[in-house]
Amino acid sequence: MNQYQGDVLLFNTVDGGEINMVDGQPEMTGGFETAVYLSLFGGNEEDDGRPDNSKTWWFNVEEEDLSKKYISETQNLLLGLPATSGNLLKVEEAVYRDLAWMIYDNIASKILVDASIPDVDKINISVTITAEGKESSFNFTINWQAMKNGT
Repeated sequence: MNQYQGDVLLFNTVDGGEINMVDGQPEMTGGFETAVYLSLFGGNEEDDGRPDNSKTWWFNVEEEDLSKKYISETQNLLLGLPATSGNLLKVEEAVYRDLAWMIYDNIASKILVDASIPDVDKINISVTITAEGKESSFNFTINWQAMKNGT
């Protein structure tokens, strides 16, 4: 069996995405972990999803298929919005838009998103994706204040 099947597993830490090395090799995944992480936090921080935004990821300029555009609106919002409960719905909507490509491409049949503030200047984003009748759940707890300040 090829030890490099799937994607390199990216996981969330306080200071961004990390990879885990096992016996000198990157840990791999056949699940949605990396796709979800990159969809939410892998784009240009200044890309807010507007079609005319010159700060979009370079590949988006020529891409006409919306399901293949890489925006990471979630990351952009967390950098610009205050860490308040009044902004949680905006974050949830951005998370859904960032992951909607999975629905468009028939990879997933359902995506549920919930955002909460578990502590001062922190946000927890929970995502449940249903694909082929199976649910996969992901949780990201992020220091919202650090993202807002770019640290």
